[in-house]
Amino acid sequence: MKKITIITGHYGTGKTNYAVNMALELAEKGEKVTIVDFDIVNPYFRTADFKELFAEKGVTLAASVYANTSLDIPAITFDLERMAYEPGYLIIDVGGDDAGAIGLGRYADALSEYNEQLDMLYVINCYRYLTEAPEETLKLMYEIEQVSRMKHTGIVNNSNLGRETTAETVEKSVEYAKRVAKSAGLPLIGTACRRDINADIPDRIPVDVYVKPVWEQD
Repeated sequence: MKKITIITGHYGTGKTNYAVNMALELAEKGEKVTIVDFDIVNPYFRTADFKELFAEKGVTLAASVYANTSLDIPAITFDLERMAYEPGYLIIDVGGDDAGAIGLGRYADALSEYNEQLDMLYVINCYRYLTEAPEETLKLMYEIEQVSRMKHTGIVNNSNLGRETTAETVEKSVEYAKRVAKSAGLPLIGTACRRDINADIPDRIPVDVYVKPVWEQD
């Protein structure tokens, strides 16, 4: 894994859950890790929701002071350039769609200095509305690249149906993910799958579910 990982994707693809898992896994290994909530469009689910969990696990959270408030102010109140320079891993969870990625363009030049140490991963979910076809999925990816002025380096398949996800659900999504990656000319990093689901898939990325709709929360 590279020093800096930027995670993008359509709303509802599960990119925030993937980012949370990545941060906690690194922390469990004793690594210094900072996770940045770059959701400046104030959506429903964001990494700032897990402030207490991150503090418990030793993960540093950087988020706008307006995160989780009733104020929809697209303000960046942290020093991303300093975080990129400091030792340790940096995970940047970018807001959904191209609207959420606009702010990233502000840091494109600074982050370009770390190209050899940086991955920009596009999280996909073939069961998500407006990304059911590879063409739709890639159209959004290119829109994110245009506004962020950065290029993706890999695809992560996180196709799921929430609590209705089964092994068959995940297995059926792999061919779709392969088509998206091939069309984009990017490597398929792997397929995220809940730890309790015994799916027969290559390059499995085991994940726990932290991001849940309110009706599924305990």
